[in-house]
Order: sequence, then structure tokens, then C-alpha cells
Amino acid sequence: DPKAMIDRLHALGFLVMVWICPQISADGRLYMDLRDQGLLLKGADGRPAIRAWWNGYSALIDIANPAAAAWLRGVLTDLQRTTGVDGFKLDAGDFSHYLADDQAYRPGHPALQSEAWAEFAEGWSLNELRACWKMGNRALAQRLRDKNHSWDANGLAGCIPNVLAQGLVGYAFSCPDMIGGGEYLHFNGNAASLDGELFVRHAQLAALLPMQQFSAAPWRILDAYHNGLCRAAAHLHAENGERILALARHAAATGEPIVRPLAWLWDDPRALHVRDQFLLGDDLLVSPVVVKGARTRDVLLPPGTWRDDLGVEHLGGNMVTVPAPLERLPRFERLR
Repeated sequence: DPKAMIDRLHALGFLVMVWICPQISADGRLYMDLRDQGLLLKGADGRPAIRAWWNGYSALIDIANPAAAAWLRGVLTDLQRTTGVDGFKLDAGDFSHYLADDQAYRPGHPALQSEAWAEFAEGWSLNELRACWKMGNRALAQRLRDKNHSWDANGLAGCIPNVLAQGLVGYAFSCPDMIGGGEYLHFNGNAASLDGELFVRHAQLAALLPMQQFSAAPWRILDAYHNGLCRAAAHLHAENGERILALARHAAATGEPIVRPLAWLWDDPRALHVRDQFLLGDDLLVSPVVVKGARTRDVLLPPGTWRDDLGVEHLGGNMVTVPAPLERLPRFERLR
């Protein structure tokens, strides 16, 4: 009983989101109904477009068509009414799934479908997207593209630069993809193939970003030591919930990003080249470890006096080196 399950989750303080996408299986009655109503995207030949995506082939809702958007909105509204679900994770919508010569309600560049998908998502107060176009400074939670279970720029090392870029172009409500890596072909959940250190460092990195998601339950796939460190990172995120929410409200009012590069605060050439640290607001500098095996961390501190998570005060305007065992996420609160 979905409603009973959601009621139990609500009683525990959880909000519930349902994963959806603008693709429709071409094998059932729903496909035929939407086809006959003209709500599916058509290819250049005038037939419903069937495109490869993720792990199969599907038809595509022409979400830019107001009638198609109204149909899907009705389906989701009814789902909320009958089950109590709180919001929706609106995945896909990538413009790589569309072609310039498609016969669509809004003809033109394929990115117009991505824009329409995000416009549709904004109708839900609890939303999450991955593909957007020209939707900066809108009420949308934006997830990074899927990351690999790896330390390189396609995995952990890409998270901070990507989140900083998101904020600077107007997507303030960012999510750094799922801890451990959201790329399902690269991450299979097999404990033997997991790098526990990577999983912990990813959890620490996400702990002080606007959102924190796990790709797999760490208590199922990690040993007690690494699971405990992931749990500590989750607690750290919860402890900073009010700070993050206050910054989210500020971003909604001003457009200023929640997560900021050092150069946002400090006009110094050195700050322009930092890609592995970030500011949460103006007063908390976070310096995650993103290099496998590293147990110290070089940190560039902006001017001022900063107190680290161990209680040590540092004079800013220079580089400091701090210990960074696996149990530690180096972070610095600005005192003045």
C-alpha cells in the first residue's frame, strides 16, 4: 500500500519524492492513447519518435505542448492526492534525446524541450532536475550530471568545480549527484568493487553542500568503520540545515549562490584558480579531500581570522596545511 508506506515515512519526518521522466514505453495502451491524442514528440517522418536512452528505447512526451503538460500534471496531481507523495525528481529531459528536425509543438533547437521540462518542474514546490536550459534564478533544485565511482574529474574531483559553475550561472539550489557516484553503469553496488575511502570523502564533500544524497545505503555495502564516517557526514549536514536553508532563502531573494568560489569573497589571483574548496555563504570555508590516500590538506584562506573544526585559529590571506585523516572534513569558520 503506497499510501500507508508514505504515511509511515511522514510520521518519521521524511518527505517523499517520486522519480519520473518524460519518456513513455512504446509497448502499452498508454503509448497508444498519447499517440492518438498527439501528445508525443514526432520525428522528421511524422511518426512518434522512439529514442535510445538509459537502458532501453522509449517514446517522448512533447512536454512543450500545453496539452501534454496538462495531462502529465493531472497524473502527478492525482498521485499526490491518492498517496501523499510530496514532490518529484524529474530526471532526463536532456536535449541529446531530441533532434532539430523533430516535429514538436515548439519547433527549433532540441534544448527547447529541456527548457520546457524545467518549466514544467517549476510547478512543483519540491522538485529536482538534472537537465536545464535558460532556467537560472528559478525555483529549481538542480542536480549535477551523473558522476562515476572514481576520483577523477568525471567523479569526485568534478563535483566542486561543477557546483561552483552552477551557482555562478544562476542555479543556486544545487545537488552534487549521489554519494559514491550516480552513474549506474560505473557503480554496481557490489561491495567488492567499492572504494570505501572514496565513498567517505564523497559523503564529506556533500555534507556542507545544499543537498546530500546516497547512491546506495552505506550500511549495506560498507564495513562498520566506513559506514560510521558516512553517518557522521550525514549528521554534519543535518546540523547545518538551518544555515543552508537561510542561504537558500537568501539565494531566492537575491540570486546569490549558496555555494561560492573563494574569488567571490577575495579579489586575489590565487583565489581564481582554486577548484577544490568552496564557501558556504561568506563565513564557512570547506576544504574536502578529493585525492585518494591524502591525509593532509593545503588550504588557501581568504583574509581574516578563521577557526577550524578542531578549534585552531588561523590568520587568513595565505596557504595553510592541516591534517586531514579520513575521519576529518577540514572546514573553517570566519571569526572576523
